[in-house]
Amino acid sequence: MTLPLLLWAVLLLLDTVPGPGPRPAAGAGGSCSHRCGDQDGLCSCHPTCSGLSSCCLDFWDFCLEVSPYSGSMMGGKDFVVQHLSWFNPTDGVICRFKESIQTLGHVDSSGRVHCVSPLLYETGRIPFTLSMDNGRSFPRSGTWLAVHPSKVSETEKSELVNETHWQYYGTTGVTGNLTVTWEPSALSTQSVTIELWGYEETGKPYSDKWAAKWSYLYPLATSIPNSGFFTFTPKPAPPTYRKWEVGALRIINSKYYAGEKDVQALWSSEHALAWHLGEDFRADPEAWARAQCLAWEELEDQLPNFLQELPDCPCTLAQARADSGRFHTDYGCDIERGSVCTYHPGAVHCVRSVQASPQYASGQQCCYTEAGTLLLTADSTGGSTPDRGHDWGAPPFRTPPRVPGLSHWLYDVVSFYHCCLWAPECSRYMRRRPSSDCRNYRPSRLASAFGDPHFVTFDGANFSFNGRGEYVLLEATLTNLRVQGRAQPRTTSEGPQDRGTGLVAVAVQEGNSDVVEVRLTGEGRVLQVLLNQEVLRFTEQSWMDLKGMFLSVAAQDSVSIMLSSGAGLEVSIQGPFLSVTVLLPEKFLTHTQGLLGTLNDDPTDDFTLRNGKVLPHKATSRELFHFGADWAVENASSLLTYDSWFLVNNFLYQSKHDYSFQPLFPEETVPDPSQAAEAAELCGDNDFCMFDVMATGNLSVGNATRMAHQWHQHRVQSLQPVTSCGWLAPPPNGRKEGIRYLSGSTVSFHCDSSYSLFGAEASTCQADGTWSRPTPMCQPARSYTVLLSIIFGGLAVVALVALIYVLLRHRKRNVASWGSQP
Repeated sequence: MTLPLLLWAVLLLLDTVPGPGPRPAAGAGGSCSHRCGDQDGLCSCHPTCSGLSSCCLDFWDFCLEVSPYSGSMMGGKDFVVQHLSWFNPTDGVICRFKESIQTLGHVDSSGRVHCVSPLLYETGRIPFTLSMDNGRSFPRSGTWLAVHPSKVSETEKSELVNETHWQYYGTTGVTGNLTVTWEPSALSTQSVTIELWGYEETGKPYSDKWAAKWSYLYPLATSIPNSGFFTFTPKPAPPTYRKWEVGALRIINSKYYAGEKDVQALWSSEHALAWHLGEDFRADPEAWARAQCLAWEELEDQLPNFLQELPDCPCTLAQARADSGRFHTDYGCDIERGSVCTYHPGAVHCVRSVQASPQYASGQQCCYTEAGTLLLTADSTGGSTPDRGHDWGAPPFRTPPRVPGLSHWLYDVVSFYHCCLWAPECSRYMRRRPSSDCRNYRPSRLASAFGDPHFVTFDGANFSFNGRGEYVLLEATLTNLRVQGRAQPRTTSEGPQDRGTGLVAVAVQEGNSDVVEVRLTGEGRVLQVLLNQEVLRFTEQSWMDLKGMFLSVAAQDSVSIMLSSGAGLEVSIQGPFLSVTVLLPEKFLTHTQGLLGTLNDDPTDDFTLRNGKVLPHKATSRELFHFGADWAVENASSLLTYDSWFLVNNFLYQSKHDYSFQPLFPEETVPDPSQAAEAAELCGDNDFCMFDVMATGNLSVGNATRMAHQWHQHRVQSLQPVTSCGWLAPPPNGRKEGIRYLSGSTVSFHCDSSYSLFGAEASTCQADGTWSRPTPMCQPARSYTVLLSIIFGGLAVVALVALIYVLLRHRKRNVASWGSQP
């Protein structure tokens, strides 16, 4: 290379090194400007580059990390761009979300760049770009997590003190002052303005004109001290604002004009605006609410029937809690949080269908009593009620009835206030929101892998496969579902241990969904979650709406993944390895392959190789090792992440199954005499536990395996099918005892006073799903008196006629006898 050419190359390299202030707009080969996520070029702008030391020098300047990283979809959250400083700003900062929604950012006195999240009508990870030249270019990019309003921490929103008082205000006996509180430090200002905003959905339902809209209505207070509380006496709303019945308060810095959008703010929870309604409501709230209930009823009769496409509820509480791919805890009635079930008296736990229905984006709700019985609205106002609008919304969100939380409020919650809470018309509501029974519910099927590792297939076959490499746990062509796992020997500070292996990473994708990987990392065996090969943080949120799935993290040691098909994964730490459970709905029958077997209710074909050959059900451990090795992941289809040179060298550039690794087979295990008694007491007849103790010499490893296996067995038992005979009506003018309608359950019947039972006194649900006796009738008691009077009266008449006849005959004989005498 000549000297001038070398000098030119050096100058070009220096030009790509970041300096203070805005970076070049053009994406040079050595810069991450406009290139975040890109692995090509002279250096990498991909999330894996940090571990591989291959990042461009300006990676953190252009591929943004923000703090906080989440906030309410209502917007108004101020967040700081990390690793980016700008001490002498010359142009304005603009933050652009989803390529179309812009908010004004700013630079603080410390040179830190800030953005404010906008009002959105969706939840999930929202891409944003950043301009530091007043909108001329947007070379920087990052992600903002918009969350359901109910999942925002209490310090980040204002609180309606005694919210029930707010939502009943103006009804009989509910008057006085209302108070709202907030954390003053959340808004860096001396004075604030408190506003009322209203939510509505305009246009013809289920048409392309149907639109969601938040509107600024009016201020409750302006330029008041930022003291953290405000008390006022509500006044009836002017006629102009009375149409809004659902809304929220917003608290902002008084420097902003009233109703200014996308500024830093604290929102209250959305709620029924009883306190804001007009004089007509306060004059006769019951009559007003009844009229609203009747209007809602009329509208419902004109809308499509969404109930037909909802899944049936699980029959028991145990099924509902175990079927975690399709149903998830309804936080409004959670047995783990003390069963505070305000809207469902008599229930201790409710679940919601995870996915909204395909056409109408509706949701199912299922509530259960302490005895585990499904609670129906036909038996109790505390019963399960389906939702025209799923509370969690539905992709692509943004338009009704898919707006998270808010569509549900308009079509399912405020109507409940009209009919059930403000007026005694709850029967009308329940007729249009009837509970699902469980006659058509079919439990999900379950398969697990845990320990060294041991596998229990969907059809119940058990085997161990302790290979080292990356393997296909499951493939299902029905939805292009793929689950892959990485197995390694147990590792300590002294290096790899044992001749056994265990799962240390599991990745999943369905169709074109995001790819989620859960893995163990570090000597402390910390659970780490990656989204599309980028490490996620859960310091603020434990629930994320992702593309094609929902993700929930519990206690930092367990991850639940709920896919759009209804399939689910649960990954947790058990001892030194991961334990993974896969749940599949019945529609996956005959559509699976891989280490977790062929789901078809036949365990004898679970050991099927890629070429279709089936190993014997009683295959030897070495034959099963060949079966496992045959399902090694192919490089082109790997879902797993390689973000360290250890992973690159040992898994990416090597055979996916390590043929040099010599595992320990069950027939080779020799119990340590010093542990034999303890192992026998610990493991009992659990062969998986005993194998892991002998393979590792570690009782705690065996105990973790035993507990994982027991948990699998418990889940399988919880998901056993049960027979339901369906709801059984009480007799008119009578009642019944018993609200459980499963096989073996008995319902008894009784009549009201002045009525008598005509038919069976009880009916039992039979194994074939039918009731042993139909519902009896209750007839007025006087009908029996009349009938008896007629019967006995008739008998008396017959007896009287017979007596007269006998007397006449007797008299005739006497007369004849007298006439023959002289």
